[in-house]
Amino acid sequence: MKQLKDKLETNPPAVLTMGFFLIITVGSILLFLPFSSKNLNFTNFLDCVFISTSSVCVTGLSTINITNEFNYIGKFIIMLLIQAGGLGFMTMATMVAMILGEKITLKDRLVIQEQMGSTKLSGMVKLIRYVIFSTLLIEGVGAFLMSFVFIPKFGIKGIFYSIFHAISAFCNAGFDILGENSLEMFNATPYMLFVVSALIILGGLGFNVYIDINNSKFKFNKYSLHTKIVLVMTLGLVILGTFMFFVLEYSNVNTLKNLNFFDKISNAFFQSVTTRTAGFYSINQTHFTESSTIFTIFLMFIGGSPASTAGGIKTTTIFLLIVTTISFIKNNDEIEVFKRRISFSLVKRAIGIFVISLLLVGTVVFTLTLIEDVDFINLLFETVSAFATVGLSKDLTPHLKDITKVFIIILMFIGRVGPLTIIFSFYNKVNKKKFKYSNGNVIVG
Repeated sequence: MKQLKDKLETNPPAVLTMGFFLIITVGSILLFLPFSSKNLNFTNFLDCVFISTSSVCVTGLSTINITNEFNYIGKFIIMLLIQAGGLGFMTMATMVAMILGEKITLKDRLVIQEQMGSTKLSGMVKLIRYVIFSTLLIEGVGAFLMSFVFIPKFGIKGIFYSIFHAISAFCNAGFDILGENSLEMFNATPYMLFVVSALIILGGLGFNVYIDINNSKFKFNKYSLHTKIVLVMTLGLVILGTFMFFVLEYSNVNTLKNLNFFDKISNAFFQSVTTRTAGFYSINQTHFTESSTIFTIFLMFIGGSPASTAGGIKTTTIFLLIVTTISFIKNNDEIEVFKRRISFSLVKRAIGIFVISLLLVGTVVFTLTLIEDVDFINLLFETVSAFATVGLSKDLTPHLKDITKVFIIILMFIGRVGPLTIIFSFYNKVNKKKFKYSNGNVIVG
């Protein structure tokens, strides 16, 4: 026990990993108890663990229909788990500490720094306050805008529906309490699709980006390199995704064909946005063409941006890999972006994240092919969706075997906490040698 305590005190990644695990455990127990169920019975515990993990890891995959299984207490618990997962363990812990008037220690600040991906230790408490305020503000505005649709449709229940879906959208969770088909009932309501899309995009940008934009008074040339990369990649991926889904699904009678031209564009746009870790859908994913399915997997794997509520390998990671490749093709000595030089340590980190994530997804999907009698492309879709905490599914999740559910639970956890964070929670020593070996030659390519 003392060794565990010492490890947690000196290892911020271990604190984050343990924090998420504890929230998931508490959430599983609360959902398991009869007061959360509509019929006041115990819900299958493995399903409760799956839902709790999916909520805290802001994924949205579900083995059961939460609308039919849980009452308003259960749905409220799921909403709180989504909020806790979206904000992060240390944000919630710090908020409670500030409410109780407790002092935020140096160890707390180190864990916050790890969670937020900040390069500076100063201003951590101020950053947490900003995160909490901006989150509540954006979710509040989102709920208000949604209420114009939900209240006329569902009456007084529409207030809770608005709050639940605003939190689920901003936290990139993708959980809904509308029934079987997510937001399909709104595929001819562009207003609703654009409100949800705006919340998803804002949630996926990252809190550091908000601060930088605000401090730079919305002048692009004054933004930090990180903010510029995030904004360029986000805009580029949304435009590319909208165009690709519009073209690939234009003539598909089961998705876009029967919609008018503007609704085709709005649904293609929504699909492009939600694919990068939100999990809502306005057109049925099971009817996608194979080309759209492959492209969806590609976008899911990339995900959102660092220090946000989104998952995936992140926009900045794929950007660094692209510019590194371009620099190699041009035979440049340095990697330069927006008149700034990229250090080798950043490139090494990006390569590490990409390779580890690829190996992890590959290993899991290979294992699942031995367990499940399902088409490979659908298993890959489900696996990437879990790892990137997206939540989109080809209607496969409810039919998975128990052992497969366990693999998906583990994958969602790793995807939300981060592969490197989990690795560093077990091994965080810096290997600094006092000498260097001579260079060796290897034939590559």
